[in-house]
Amino acid sequence: MQGRGIFAAMIGAGLAAGCVAPTRDAAPPVRPPAAQPPPTYSNNGLESVVGHNARALTALFGNPDLDAREGPARKLQFLGPACVLDAYLYPPHAGAEPVVTHVDARLPDGRDMDRASCVAALSRREQAR
Repeated sequence: MQGRGIFAAMIGAGLAAGCVAPTRDAAPPVRPPAAQPPPTYSNNGLESVVGHNARALTALFGNPDLDAREGPARKLQFLGPACVLDAYLYPPHAGAEPVVTHVDARLPDGRDMDRASCVAALSRREQAR
């Protein structure tokens, strides 16, 4: 019987040890950061660019500082003191003339810039006159 008492005491001690309250130093569970939705882009202020061909851009901004082609796609880049504008032109269907489907704008140091503001600034550059 004495063996049963020791066994019962060991079981009781083990159960009691599992009932210890957590310390305040315990870190809260780590939750993964919530996924950010992709940015949405508005074409407000870009009506003079989006949907237009390379001739229209040249009339608006002057000659491009970069004209790169890859297959049917074309990228025109316009540099100004305020910003850099990249216009991406793709044909709407096979055999059609490429038109601007997307534009990116950035400051000369590479930081993002409002696209419509860049279009407005570049349309006033001296080369465009």
